Amino acid sequence: MPYWWNLYGKNQKKRNAKIGKDKSGQATTSSNKELLGNNLDENVKNIIKLTGNSTDIIIRKLDISPNLRIAVIYTDGLVDDKTINDFLLEGIINEDISKPFVSFEHALHVIKEKMIAIGGIKSIHNWNDLFLSLLSGETIILMNGSFEALSVSTEGGEKRQISEPGTETTIRGAREGFTETLRTNTALIRKRIKNPNLWLETFNIGKVTQTDVAIMYINGIANDDIVQEVRRRLQRIDIDSILESGYIEQLIEDQTYTSFPTLYHTERPDVVSANLLEGRIAILVNGTPFILTAPALFVEFFQAADDYYSRFDISTGIRILRVIAFFLSIIAPSFYIAATTFHQEMIPTLLVITVAAQRESVPFPAFVEAVIMEVIFEILREAGVRLPKAIGQTVSIVGALVIGQAAVQAGIVSPAMVIIVSITAIANFATPSFSMAIAARLIRFLFMFFAATLGFYGLIMAVLAMTIHLCSLRSFGVPYMSPLAPFIPNNADDTIIRMPIWAFKERPRLINQKNIIRAGKNQKPHPPSKQSNNKNETGEHE
Repeated sequence: MPYWWNLYGKNQKKRNAKIGKDKSGQATTSSNKELLGNNLDENVKNIIKLTGNSTDIIIRKLDISPNLRIAVIYTDGLVDDKTINDFLLEGIINEDISKPFVSFEHALHVIKEKMIAIGGIKSIHNWNDLFLSLLSGETIILMNGSFEALSVSTEGGEKRQISEPGTETTIRGAREGFTETLRTNTALIRKRIKNPNLWLETFNIGKVTQTDVAIMYINGIANDDIVQEVRRRLQRIDIDSILESGYIEQLIEDQTYTSFPTLYHTERPDVVSANLLEGRIAILVNGTPFILTAPALFVEFFQAADDYYSRFDISTGIRILRVIAFFLSIIAPSFYIAATTFHQEMIPTLLVITVAAQRESVPFPAFVEAVIMEVIFEILREAGVRLPKAIGQTVSIVGALVIGQAAVQAGIVSPAMVIIVSITAIANFATPSFSMAIAARLIRFLFMFFAATLGFYGLIMAVLAMTIHLCSLRSFGVPYMSPLAPFIPNNADDTIIRMPIWAFKERPRLINQKNIIRAGKNQKPHPPSKQSNNKNETGEHE
């Protein structure tokens, strides 16, 4: 028995008494953080047993000195093979060690400092951390006689390359989009915000999946109370799996029973960076390119990245058009139903005669006619999403044309109803956010019911009820309709109307309550003075 082993074993009885050990040196505690044993063969057998002898768990045993054996363990497919071969295994194998180690601490020091040419080395003392690191793409080094294992950062494997987002295309903006890799996503944000106050906190959520979930915020700009609330809601999640950011969204939102989204999600790094600079918190989930930002405001869902890259007057006009299209997608069928069923006197005479002639052969009331067309169109739209991309769009367009024309010729629906449903569908596509657009698709049927029951009175009641509901919503304590309700004049420069960039002097007050000022004074462009023009013309300063 080596001398250093005897020295190390003198304190072994005290440690065993504290944690409870059996004769084989394995920990006997029943907690999830069961401590590692000091018998290399037993530890390796335990890993093989608990992983079901999975063939992608690679175990390589090495004798690195006359008195020390180690095992290098990693998961094939999750690691960078070149890093392991060139900077880990090669360094261990080629290290010439003819003398035995003096002590266990000496052995650990030599392995860390002389054998492994990789950063990100950490110590592991329990099985829970060992399997979490092993199945996250890190390489585990076990040592005979040691109650401590080393975890080496060797993450790699196949990953999708950075590409343009498929759901948020722009004309002038960047073409980079988030991927399914957490570290790639954080790097895309740090490329845009080179500030040490951009802080990142990571959690493991999901008892089975152990998914990495991170929050990112700018310290000194983000509201500390909101950051603490986001942290608290994430920490109280107790679920077996987190497979996408939609899981997180549904588990931490303020209001469950609402169709309107109270968290914003995006695939664009520039959008997340802009939200962070306003004081919001980004929530990143490993395995999905969709990043959540909180708090979310109603007006935020009608803004696009292109709005800030174009002139303010053009962006304002487009935003107003989006809002009009949103309300049109909600009330257009309801307005038609109310007008043709209860309030024919409000329609011009020639138009009402034309509509009546078209509906003469239709056997259904306007409400049933609208429901039939809306349901058919929703089926076609859903089928177009699920079908292969090569034929999905073609099937949707051809199906809508063929079915619409056939329905009119068969006398099931009127041509006017086909026009109304088509306008509604096109207006719905004008909303930049898919989550807000799909909410309008659902609310539309509720408005149609009220219009068919009480006419314009029912439609007005539905609009008022929706407005009251929107004003009652909160996103992490922030009013959903702010800065419109409550109205904050200083923050109304980037709502439906977008003022010039030089006018953005303050951050949103309800989101950020410190470091409000985000632009200096006199940022408005000024034309050159006449004196400067005269000097340039005479060439005095050339």
